[in-house]
Amino acid sequence: MKYSKLTLSLLLALIVNLALAQQTYTFKVLANKGSNEVKTGDTWTALRTGASLKETDEIRLGENSYVGLIHSSGKPKELKKAGPYKIKELASTMNGGASVLNKYADFMLSSNSAEAKKNRLSATGAVHRGLNDDIVVYLPENQHSSIYNNVAIVNWESKTGNNGPFIVSVRNMFGDEIILKETPETTFTVDMSDPKIANEQHLLLQVSKKSDGKLTSAEHLIKKIQPAEHQKIKTMMAEFIGEVSEETALNKFILAGFYEDNQLFIDAITAYEEAIKMAPDVETYREAYQEFLLRNRLRVEKK
Repeated sequence: MKYSKLTLSLLLALIVNLALAQQTYTFKVLANKGSNEVKTGDTWTALRTGASLKETDEIRLGENSYVGLIHSSGKPKELKKAGPYKIKELASTMNGGASVLNKYADFMLSSNSAEAKKNRLSATGAVHRGLNDDIVVYLPENQHSSIYNNVAIVNWESKTGNNGPFIVSVRNMFGDEIILKETPETTFTVDMSDPKIANEQHLLLQVSKKSDGKLTSAEHLIKKIQPAEHQKIKTMMAEFIGEVSEETALNKFILAGFYEDNQLFIDAITAYEEAIKMAPDVETYREAYQEFLLRNRLRVEKK
């Protein structure tokens, strides 16, 4: 019996030590802009996206800088004001229990790492979509065309130049044209709650140039997610939605990771677009968005 108790004690000690060993950070840096520094011990060095910060560290933000952090509990934290911040003091403001957001924060960091980009290039080479189309729309293939939310931000690129105007046509599955809009931009927002399309489950979207109707994109499907799948996603989001309910660029960025992880690429696009709109000068979000488009074959690879 003594040996059994000793074995159990040693096993419990090992589990505790492993848990402590794995918990090697207090915050991770998800986004970073400006002349920001981190102090470890007595040394100040430049702060890098992806860096792990310990409780004994200190960071210093320069003027007009920005840092997006994720706490070890999974809670996000944005810093915008210049000055020093002690990590221990920042950690003390992270109230509540653990969140599952860490999973999606780690997903975003790993997906945008230098190694991930290298692997993408070596595995797929150049990506070409719509070789026979003048206009390439940044929307996924039909099997990934489901949308959870009501808003879809659609962007495109024209091989003959992005000078508009463009014509956006939205049809139902019977080919009836529901929306026909002219825009000088290379972006268009589809509101699934619009009374014209609220009762439609499937939409077909196509973009053409007003100057030459033969210069068009392929037709792209946007479909409302099935009720059972909608409930599944809603249940998953209920575990963390309170942590990202504030309208911040960092929260939108993390949500983009959640949507991508669940193959909801249209929702991920919208989340990225919203993050960039909220923090237009933070290159981290722009670069991550472009990498998302490339690794999911939604954008033409530049030669």
